Amino acid sequence: MIEYYVYKASSFAGDIDDLFVVITWIIGVCFLLTLGAFIYFMIRFRRKEGVKAEYITGEKHKEKKWTHYPHYAIIALDVVIIAVNIIVWVHIKQTLPPKDNLVRVIGQQWSWSFIDSGPDGVLDTADDIATVNDLHVKVGETYHFELQARDVIHNFSVPVFRLRQDALPGRTIKGWFKPTMTGSFDIQCAEMCGYGHGIMGGAITVHTEESYNETIAQIKNGTYESHYQKRMGTKTPLPSDTSQIEVEGSFARLLASVF
Repeated sequence: MIEYYVYKASSFAGDIDDLFVVITWIIGVCFLLTLGAFIYFMIRFRRKEGVKAEYITGEKHKEKKWTHYPHYAIIALDVVIIAVNIIVWVHIKQTLPPKDNLVRVIGQQWSWSFIDSGPDGVLDTADDIATVNDLHVKVGETYHFELQARDVIHNFSVPVFRLRQDALPGRTIKGWFKPTMTGSFDIQCAEMCGYGHGIMGGAITVHTEESYNETIAQIKNGTYESHYQKRMGTKTPLPSDTSQIEVEGSFARLLASVF
C-alpha cells in the first residue's frame, strides 16, 4: 500500500510496509465495527414516545459483557501487533547480516557527511572516500553503517529504504541496509535540529557495479557533479547566497547568518 506513494528500495522495506498494513487493518476493522455498533445503538435505542429511559448501572454480568468481551478482543489484537513488531524489530534492528561494505554517516547542522571504507572495507584508512550530502552504494550489496552526530540529535532517514535512526552526539550507532533498486533517492533529517533542519537533505544513489566505479573515479579526480545538487535543481546552491535577500529580518537572512 505504501509503495504506491514511496518506492520500496531495500531488502527490509517490505517488512516495514507489511507491519503498517497489519496495524492499519486491525485498527481499521475495529474502528468500523465500533462505529457501526455506535450508529446501530443510536438508532435502535433512540427516544420514542411512551418509552421511558432506563438507568443501567452496569453491575450485572449481562451488562458488563458489552465492555468485557470487546476489551478482551482488543487485548488479543494488541498481542498480535506486538508480536509482529518484535519480529520486524529483531530482523532489522537486532540482527546484523554479513556486510559487503561499511560506511560512516555523520550528521551536523545542517548537512550529512559520508565516509565509504573503500576497497579494503576498513574505515580510517588511506582508501576511504569522503563525500558531503551524497552517499553512493551498490545495488544488491549489504552495507553496515556507523551513525554519529557532531552537535545535536539528528535522524538519518531514507524513506525508500524505510530506514530511520536517531544520531546522538557522543555515540556511534550501528545499523545496516541492502539496496534493491537503482536510482537516486532522498536522505532526510527526521529530527528537529535547529534553524536549518528543513534544508538538511542529501541523496543516496544506488548504482550498478559499472556506474558505481565510474562515479567513484569522478570523485577521486575531481570531476564529480553532486547527485544531491542535481535533485535540488541546481549545481551550486550556497547557503551564503540567501544573504542577498532584501527583506530585513527574514528567515532566509537569519538562516544565512549562522553559516
